[in-house]
Amino acid sequence: MASSPDATASPGSAPEPPKSALAADGSPERRGRVRLRRAAVMAVPATAVAAGLAILTAQGALGVQFAISGMPFTVTATELNGTGFEQFGNLDTMADDSPNAGGTGGQVLVVTSAIKNATLTKLCQSVNLGGTNLLITAGGGKNKVAATDLTTDSTELSGNAEFSNIEIGNDASTLNKARARGNKGVFSQQADTVHIGNLRQTNYATTAGVFKLPGLRLRFSDSGC
Repeated sequence: MASSPDATASPGSAPEPPKSALAADGSPERRGRVRLRRAAVMAVPATAVAAGLAILTAQGALGVQFAISGMPFTVTATELNGTGFEQFGNLDTMADDSPNAGGTGGQVLVVTSAIKNATLTKLCQSVNLGGTNLLITAGGGKNKVAATDLTTDSTELSGNAEFSNIEIGNDASTLNKARARGNKGVFSQQADTVHIGNLRQTNYATTAGVFKLPGLRLRFSDSGC
């Protein structure tokens, strides 16, 4: 009977690894190391995105820098005027295990609108608390509501709009009219100025560097804005 190659190996020697397990230099390649390298390569894009979002948030480049409650609120104004306008798609995230997550997975797709300097006439903001509404009004007198670096994250926006020097189709990461920027590859638009009459928004978040609310009044009401 012919002997196999393994039978001729000396008792104290280890069998040679198959050629498929040899590295380019002829040394044995460890299967665990190969799997680890593959996992590391696959993790690079996700890590880069997470790091990028963290950097943008730290620089104030994203509209929202906090976990949203997941409760939408209504904002209306008879008139909004602004200089330095930007708008792009974004994704807001709720706190872990939020009771308002429902079937959303705790995330809401929104449109972020950013205005470097804005004034609003007869501002109204309301949130439905179930049976009653928390209502805030301001800017109903001679002094208007004023905001700098204003951003709103909305799922609905309506009104009569007019823009000057508008650019449509920009990459959101390249916007330069206000201080907000979106993620690379996201569709966006920007303009030098914006005017919106009879503004109405359904928002999930609002931020501002400075927010002046003359004639502020907060109360509970049977009806919202």
